[in-house]
Amino acid sequence: MQAFIVNRILQSLIVVLVMTLLVFAGLFVIGDPVQMLVSPDATDIEKEAVRQSLGLDQSFVVQYLSFMRDALHGDLGNSFLTGAPAMDLILKRMPATFELVICAMILATGIGLPLGILAGLRPEARSSKTIMAGSILGFSLPNFWVALVLIMIFAVGLGWVPASGRGETVQIGPIAVSFLTLDGLHHLILPALTLSLTKMALIIRVARAATREVAGQEYIKFARAKGLRKNRIVGVHLLKNIMVPLITVIGLEFGRTAAFAVVTETIFSWPGMGKLLIDSILTLDRPVVVAYLLLMVVFLVFLNLVVDLAYLWLDPAAREKGRD
Repeated sequence: MQAFIVNRILQSLIVVLVMTLLVFAGLFVIGDPVQMLVSPDATDIEKEAVRQSLGLDQSFVVQYLSFMRDALHGDLGNSFLTGAPAMDLILKRMPATFELVICAMILATGIGLPLGILAGLRPEARSSKTIMAGSILGFSLPNFWVALVLIMIFAVGLGWVPASGRGETVQIGPIAVSFLTLDGLHHLILPALTLSLTKMALIIRVARAATREVAGQEYIKFARAKGLRKNRIVGVHLLKNIMVPLITVIGLEFGRTAAFAVVTETIFSWPGMGKLLIDSILTLDRPVVVAYLLLMVVFLVFLNLVVDLAYLWLDPAAREKGRD
């Protein structure tokens, strides 16, 4: 087990190092931030002075090594536009993104899990076929189209909920949250629903497949033969055994949703990290973009490690294999 954990940590460090190199190299060859920072009437001498002040006159190798040296000390650079530390700008937006992602995953799991179990227990029923058809639709529709349709129906047409912004927030320590206020909940509904649909479809299909596999096992048949209530069989024996693949999927999808909520945040003007990323890309604010992508890579790698460890803890067979 210890060897497995050490091996996964070493692999994670290598992945982070390679990704930082790829991200930095990609941003190095795309555009010139100086053109976005100076006046169009600026002379070449003025542009060169700005370039030198930002360290952009140095070679790629020098810039990358300087970035890595500072990153190891927790300094990911300052924004070209505001001069504020890039990590501070990201951390300020992080609560909004994670609030949206957590609500979306709760919605996706709370609806998708029971629907998937229902479809797995009664695969030939009309309701199950309807559920699976809906899951296919959820996979097929792009997020931006779903967001626009929801805005047109519920915000513009019916006027039930607002179409943009985060609404009123309250402070819980240093973190501002909106789900504890009525206005914040109204603003949260549409973006959370948009983010949850694809994840809901995936959870439905995974839960259905796992339910069909587990429902045919001998211990489920034995529990039925003993006369146990159906609710107990499903809620204890079946649910416990289908949670292994579900936790893996939910954990990985949580990370993906947090990293790729960019489109949804942009459409709904949700003040999260994804919106900050788009604004920074448009202005070629390289330190903010690099800091965001590096943070997301570290977060996803860490989440994968946590999911692997949770899988070992939940699955005895995998735990024994890990010991070997």
